[in-house]
Amino acid sequence: MPADDSPDALVNKWGEKTRDDGSSWEVCTRLNTNIDEALRKAPLEELKAQQRLVRSPNPKDPGYIRQKANNKLWVRERISALLDPGSFTEVGSVTGKPVLDERGNLESFIPANCVTGWGRIRERKVFITADDFSVRGGHADGGIGMKAPYGELNLLPDYIALTHVAKMQALKFKVPLVRLLDGSSGGGSVATYLTLGATYIPSLPGMSRSIDVMGAVPVVSALLGPVVGLAAAKAALSHFSVMVKGLSQLFAAGPPVVKQATFEDLSKEALGGWEIHATNGTVDNVATSELDAFLQVRAFLSFLPSSIFQLPPVSSSSDPATRRDEALVSIIPRRRARPYDVRKVIKLIVDIDGNPYSEASSFFEIGETWGRCIVTGFARLDGRPVGLLTSDCTVNGGAIDAFGSQKTTKFVTLCNHFGLPILNLVDQPGFAIGSVAERMATIHHGAATMAALYQSTTPIYTVILRRAFGVAGGAFADPNDGSGTRVSWPSGDWGSLPLEGGIEAAYKRQLDAASSPEERENLMDGLLEKFEDVRSPLKTAHKFGVEEIIDPRDTRALACEWVSFVYDNVLPQLSTHRQSTYGAHGKIGHGYKL
Repeated sequence: MPADDSPDALVNKWGEKTRDDGSSWEVCTRLNTNIDEALRKAPLEELKAQQRLVRSPNPKDPGYIRQKANNKLWVRERISALLDPGSFTEVGSVTGKPVLDERGNLESFIPANCVTGWGRIRERKVFITADDFSVRGGHADGGIGMKAPYGELNLLPDYIALTHVAKMQALKFKVPLVRLLDGSSGGGSVATYLTLGATYIPSLPGMSRSIDVMGAVPVVSALLGPVVGLAAAKAALSHFSVMVKGLSQLFAAGPPVVKQATFEDLSKEALGGWEIHATNGTVDNVATSELDAFLQVRAFLSFLPSSIFQLPPVSSSSDPATRRDEALVSIIPRRRARPYDVRKVIKLIVDIDGNPYSEASSFFEIGETWGRCIVTGFARLDGRPVGLLTSDCTVNGGAIDAFGSQKTTKFVTLCNHFGLPILNLVDQPGFAIGSVAERMATIHHGAATMAALYQSTTPIYTVILRRAFGVAGGAFADPNDGSGTRVSWPSGDWGSLPLEGGIEAAYKRQLDAASSPEERENLMDGLLEKFEDVRSPLKTAHKFGVEEIIDPRDTRALACEWVSFVYDNVLPQLSTHRQSTYGAHGKIGHGYKL
């Protein structure tokens, strides 16, 4: 052991001599044991000292001060609020730049602007990447190497990850990926040009693998501040995204760049706030706070399997599968033009429990603020997760428009990819018509919806609540092209055209020949009365045009029996098929269709 005055003796920040005893990785021998100082050459103590700095907020740091001034949680507060208590295991905890004083002692630490690691949500393992906006606003010049894309690469097989990260041993974990986005999430900054001494052709390291990840595991993004550039792309490359009202914005480029390019002088909120992107489908849901966003993330993941190679997670339910709710028998008005609350119909059918986001119903709605003629979400039947698809007759009469078509396509694709059966409650009067519908390319997007329905392999249980007219009605009422499970309520009303409009078209010459408006109205009433008898769903059932007409109060029991059967006998086979299609670890080229 060196003498106290030898070159190997160290001096701590108080000028006291210490030395490394060469036998412990945790501590160094101290010459003055009264001073409890983490020593620079004690590896574990040096590590712990850096971790303490990184994991403790610095109230004097300008970035931290700005974060709090904007009423935003610090990155580690966010992780703690999202994950199960004590479940976070950090990856890259000391990725960053230690700042030493003139004596070589640790003074501060500038971390990378992305915190990553493993954690648990409702006891299921996830990987989380969280932007730290307090470090260079999340830009790439505040990042370190491949830390930001590491989590997404690490969810894939090692032979994929190795093409991007030299010598990285990426294990085959297949767990959901959760992104907490704030800033550009590693996107570029012109400040980098000066650091490099040159400009560069933009690259997206790991982005292709991020897209591959969507084909294997659920990917969720919470927008927790201004989300711009690369971060905006990440938000769109998610199975579910949620933004916070008044706190989050999303745009390809921020207001200064927009003003320079288009001369529009816009605030962040006017350019990309929730009223823009939560109504056009870029973002799925809106939260009232960061904590509300985390609750929605936890709820969304609770319905999905951890990967496409597993079945959705089944839970026990206190709601009897045989429950018959009397309200269902009268919830559809006898007068066909009257609206009703389809969300009430949903809640009367599905489990009353099993949704972490609500104690009132298992129904968790997705995309409530956009494509509002269509209602989509997850629910449980006898504890088993299902997708829920229906129409809202209070919005444009329920006619499906361009946004509604896009919403349906996205949702059916999601359920089909992760093996969720779909409860399809049909009240579809047809595609939206008129000049606005034509300008919005409604039939183009509607055709994509039809393709998504017909090409899906996940089981679909169809219940016709009321209307099924035209091409759109046919697609929703018979999504399996004659091979699915379908029943109707006595309120069913269907045909190639709604009767009133169809009579106008079929008997136009006679109606136009009427000598007066009164005569025309009387003729129309007579034609309607003549057709009223044949429009009864019982007439269709006599011809086996509909497989079965049921008492609405029996809907829950029948749907629960069906979903129990498909979980035991159909979904395992579909999972095996996905396994063989994607290979044991997921093949390149079999990704997720946005």
